[in-house]
Amino acid sequence: MAIERRIARAEFTLTRDYPVPVGRAWDAFADEHQKLSWWGAGDAVTPGEWAFDFRVGGRDIAEGKFHDGPVSRYEATYTDIVEQLRIVTTYDMWIDGSHMSTSIATLEFDPIDGGTRFTHTEHGVFFDQFWADGPNRANGTEGLLASLGDYLS
Repeated sequence: MAIERRIARAEFTLTRDYPVPVGRAWDAFADEHQKLSWWGAGDAVTPGEWAFDFRVGGRDIAEGKFHDGPVSRYEATYTDIVEQLRIVTTYDMWIDGSHMSTSIATLEFDPIDGGTRFTHTEHGVFFDQFWADGPNRANGTEGLLASLGDYLS
């Protein structure tokens, strides 16, 4: 069966306030052991390959198999890191070996009374059979931010 060749674009911004200092929220991304504690789909995924290289030009990989579902693969490159202020990545997603999307994500950390305002802004391009998944990316990211919130509290 031939794959229909098309793309879709999606962009979104999610903002969350976490009741911890900026340094604590930052470390949840910058420290590998902390990131492993909250990143991913928890018990819904059997972990696979993992790589963590938090520096400009460094690459992260997170792969896992959803129970009774597909293998998801995330590969990111850090393009800009300003300590306790912002992280910018470009990343690609694959589902069962098929290239699903390419995105740029900007993560911002702002001090507020009582904690940190975290803002995730993303611009993505979704390929071929995955074109309709663009709007769902925000839902997946909301799940990650909820997991981060649970970890920080």
